[in-house]
Amino acid sequence: METNYIFLTTGQLLIASVLMAVNIGLSLILKLGLAKQWSIGSLRMVGQLLLVGFLLDWVFALNNTSWILGVALFMTTIASITAVGRTQKRFSTIYLNSFISILGAAFFVVFFALSGILQIDPWYSPQYLFPLLGMVLGNTLNGISLALERFMDSLSVRRKEVEMLLSLGATSWEAAHDLIRDALRTSMIPTLNSMMVMGIVSLPGMMTGQILAGVSPGEAVRYQIMMIFVIASGAALGSTLVVVLAFRALFNSRHQLLLKH
Repeated sequence: METNYIFLTTGQLLIASVLMAVNIGLSLILKLGLAKQWSIGSLRMVGQLLLVGFLLDWVFALNNTSWILGVALFMTTIASITAVGRTQKRFSTIYLNSFISILGAAFFVVFFALSGILQIDPWYSPQYLFPLLGMVLGNTLNGISLALERFMDSLSVRRKEVEMLLSLGATSWEAAHDLIRDALRTSMIPTLNSMMVMGIVSLPGMMTGQILAGVSPGEAVRYQIMMIFVIASGAALGSTLVVVLAFRALFNSRHQLLLKH
């Protein structure tokens, strides 16, 4: 298949940005109060992506292992902080737990994909590492965020029930098992829903990008299938790790709940 990649000019991007006027206009007409947020969000998104583009161009040209892994670690750190953002109930090690969960899950599945499936040598080649890691981190942080929020909220709402079970002789795991299960189910539902309609209702971003770049649809589908498996696994592993670590932080060895009121 002949590659007919279309390079976007600055002028074309400016034309595309006019579409945001639709969102801003609807917000103003219907008095949704989102015009400012749309404007700030658009400017912030453009600035962040341009900065990342310049940074990755520099890292690609430098091709230094320390810088490559350093940028990957920085991306992971930002993702771990963002994942905790929507959780109202906190505990002392919540950010550390989030970081460990995202780092462990994301790097495991990315290393497996690059080294074991694609067999890239070296596996941390920036051309392959950053696109895959970015997609995995985005989905993993969403899973972790949902799992943490659901687990902490459920533990707070059902606190008396959990403490009653503990007082009747139940172990910490027995008392919190239903809450852990519900939190993990909640975190995995968006990925499952997306998988159910993929290819029928929606064409995933990676597949669409490859087709626009000139890759044959059949080949793009193969890459997308692989990435969905990688993303789903990363989200599931990250969510499980963060909930288990939260459970260990909120219950002591004497089977007492340590959650603050």
